[in-house]
Amino acid sequence: MEISRVGLGTWAQGGGGFLFSWGRQDDRESAAAIRRAVELGTNWVDTAPAYGHGHAEEVVGSVMASIPEADRPYVFTKAGRRWDETDPMAPLYTDLSPASVHKEVEGSLRRLRTERIDLLQVHWPPTDGARAEEYWSSFVSLRDQGKVRAVGVSNHDLAALEQAEVIGHVDSLQPPFSLIRREAAGAEIPWCAEHGTGVIAYAPLQAGLLTGAMTAERVASMPEDDWRRRNAEFVGERLQRNLSLAERLGTVAQRHGASTAAVAVAWVLAWPGVTGAIVGARRPGQLDDWIAAADLSLEDDDLAEIAGALEQTGAGAGPRRPGQGGPRL
Repeated sequence: MEISRVGLGTWAQGGGGFLFSWGRQDDRESAAAIRRAVELGTNWVDTAPAYGHGHAEEVVGSVMASIPEADRPYVFTKAGRRWDETDPMAPLYTDLSPASVHKEVEGSLRRLRTERIDLLQVHWPPTDGARAEEYWSSFVSLRDQGKVRAVGVSNHDLAALEQAEVIGHVDSLQPPFSLIRREAAGAEIPWCAEHGTGVIAYAPLQAGLLTGAMTAERVASMPEDDWRRRNAEFVGERLQRNLSLAERLGTVAQRHGASTAAVAVAWVLAWPGVTGAIVGARRPGQLDDWIAAADLSLEDDDLAEIAGALEQTGAGAGPRRPGQGGPRL
């Protein structure tokens, strides 16, 4: 699959009322955002059953059904995270047993209104210490059967990647990767480059912190069911460091006639081994903030200035500049 440099993420399109929601969401706005992304040249959408307990997939599926087949974007989804049907605010739990994975795939196929999933990803590694070979074979088997076109993993470390590769090729990795969460550049992204594994980075805007529009006041006014209120990056000294970093990105953005958000995403795309970046949008207009990142090339001076801003603000952790990933772990 040849994918565009940016893809649309749909976590927030799952709506409110579950533990890791972004608050209430208008399905019409979600659908309009997906259509707008396709119009602007984005050719893949990333979703998951866990987003709204199936609701995000239903929204994506309804939009896909309205687009001529030849013009539909690729749809990437996940498996392995389950929820309590009787208590939407209960924590998700991981189940990567073959029976559960196959049941999830059937549910996703139904909600997405398709006969084949383009990319199926392990949403999270197991919490019981199980090794990758104990669950990865189920995903490889689905690829061999043709129910999914490709299989990948999300949130997996280097050891888990190496374990899985022995069983069957890992087509993709979806790691958290942003100017604040930079750890994957030190080990997992270089491994993927060496093994022909695509990397689709998620949260390049760190849930809105790097858009240039976030403020401490805005964080304080977030709905009670917005998961970001409980996230460490949105609290105390970390929040201040992150907001200071976003402000510093503004000078680079002005130099390029671009938005702060576009610069933050372009920095992620500048790393060797990164195939694309997943960026969320709840409304069509939000795409205008970052869609230009696909064509924005940061120069050496830009990257040096950003590395300096990271050092001076103390925001985040991990390598500060492409080409400085450090030794493999």
